[in-house]
Formats: sequence, structure tokens, C-alpha cells
Amino acid sequence: MTIYYSLTFLLLAAEMVTFCLLVAPLPYTVRKKVFRFLSESPIIAKVAYALKISFIFVGILFADALQRMFKITAESELAKSGQQGSYSDVRTETNIAARKFYAQRNTYLTGFTLFLSLVLTRTFYIILDLIYTQEQYAKLKESASSKSNGVSVDAEIEDLKKKLASEQSKTKDFETLKKQAAQQAAEFDRLATKYNEATGNVSNKRVD
Repeated sequence: MTIYYSLTFLLLAAEMVTFCLLVAPLPYTVRKKVFRFLSESPIIAKVAYALKISFIFVGILFADALQRMFKITAESELAKSGQQGSYSDVRTETNIAARKFYAQRNTYLTGFTLFLSLVLTRTFYIILDLIYTQEQYAKLKESASSKSNGVSVDAEIEDLKKKLASEQSKTKDFETLKKQAAQQAAEFDRLATKYNEATGNVSNKRVD
């Protein structure tokens, strides 16, 4: 295996490990901190940019390996059909089979690397959206609970206002009755005084 295909294999292994870490059942707080670091860190942004460039080269390798695989497959089919007499040798057939195997291996290696990169990218953004949705849900839940508490407090305040208004109305009624009683008592004293003066009796309030 050449050095660039060896590096492609290492990249594929790193992608597999990263995917396992992404889908690992981590606690919500840990997952939130990790993904916030991955999405906001400038170092991770530079690494992601370098990986995008490397995936461009992997794509070129994939196109080259795919072309070689088709070419070797066509040669193998010609050899099997006996259209080329030079391929009747056993060593030649073994060489064609080995070339076909290597071409298929390189095609699968680069193809799976590109496919897993797309899966990783999509999984990362799906989990980011999930974390954002959970944060929004927690905020809405807190606001809903605060609003419900505010509604209950407002209901208690309105109830207390109604009770205070009823007590104030009762107090006003009592003051009115008190004034009416005082007026009636004064009127009774005035009439009693006039009656005593008319009859010639002197009213002694202490004796009365």
C-alpha cells in the first residue's frame, strides 16, 4: 500500500473513532460542553479546514482508483474470454487478479472515507441542532413556570384586593350607622329638652 493510501486508511480509522465518540451516550452537560468547544474553537476550525483539503485529495484518489478498477475489470473480462492470447499464462492471470484486488481495495477505501466524512458532518450538525432545541425547550419551560407562578400571584393579589374592598365597604357602612345613631341621639336629646321645657320639668341627666 502506497503512502497516500496508508494516510487515507489512517484518516478512515480516525473518522470511525470520531463517529463512535459522537454517538456515545454522554451526559447532557458533558455533550453540551464538548460540542460547544468543537463548534467555537478556532483551532478546531483550522483542523476542519485542513481536513476539507485532504478530502479533496481523497476524492481525486477515489476517482483514480475507480477508473483503474473499471480498466482492470475490462482487461480481466478480456482475459477470461480468451480474446488476448498473451493472458493465457497463469502468472499473467494472477497479476491481473492482484491488480484488480488492489484497485477494488483502493476504491472501497477512498469511497468509505468520503462517505463517512459526510456522515460525520451531518451527525455533528444534527447533534448541535438537538442541543440547541433542548436549550430552547428548557428556556420555554422556565418561562412557562415563571408565568404560571406570576398568574397565581396575580390571582392572590386580586383576591386580597376584593377582600380589602369588602372590608372597606363594611367599615363605611359602620361609620354611616354610627353617624346616624349619633344624629338620632342628638335629636332625641333635643326633643326631650324641648318637652321638659314645655311641661316645666327640669331634666337631670345624672339622675336619668
